Amino acid sequence: MQDRDILVHACCGPCSTSSIERMLSEGWKPTLFFSNSNIFPESEADLRYEALLTVATTYNLPIIREAWDHEPWLEAVSGLEQEKEGGLRCEACFAYNLAQASAKAEELGFSHFCTTLTVSRFKNSKTIFRVGEAFPLFEQLDFKKKGGFDRSLVLSKELGLYRQHYCGCEFSI
Repeated sequence: MQDRDILVHACCGPCSTSSIERMLSEGWKPTLFFSNSNIFPESEADLRYEALLTVATTYNLPIIREAWDHEPWLEAVSGLEQEKEGGLRCEACFAYNLAQASAKAEELGFSHFCTTLTVSRFKNSKTIFRVGEAFPLFEQLDFKKKGGFDRSLVLSKELGLYRQHYCGCEFSI
């Protein structure tokens, strides 16, 4: 692996668009990683992966998809089901997904990983960064900066991407 190779936890196609565009402009060499067992139902995860595949093809990027396995994620957020959106359940979810990405980055020999979750205006980047501090390879890239969210809307429309209407888990529907 080269120093600018980075594993990118990608939550969906729309959030990945402007994130990837920015990473490429900054000299990163992203590999997309779709490991989102928090997304419910599985058919919704499939829709989001298909949109991400369009993005990967557009930017000619490699993509890795982990098998959907919802039960361990449910265990990770057990007892937090009634938390409001953006609260402790989301922090536990961030920790779960970042742990998955960190393990995959180490397994594959990456020296960096990040997440596209920071592009969303509905996600608190500071919270994601605080959770990410537990993982030595985590890069704190705030994709909301430089108009990232608005740019993701434009790119998603241009690519005709499926845009979801909820965060992903059954508790956010």
